[in-house]
Amino acid sequence: MFGFPGWIEVTIILGIILLLFGKRLPGAMNSLGKSIVEFKKGAREDTDEEETSKFPPHDTKPDN
Repeated sequence: MFGFPGWIEVTIILGIILLLFGKRLPGAMNSLGKSIVEFKKGAREDTDEEETSKFPPHDTKPDN
């Protein structure tokens, strides 16, 4: 009797959500896209820092 909603119920729910939040949806998706780009940029910078810290530059001059 009560279980997962079928595809008709899901379609109706998504339609109602689209009607309620339709005008704000493009702005929200734009913000989400910018957030993902910033996250990927931060993750890439973090891995670059880890790689450079694993292999410190070699000194050609011996310490005397």
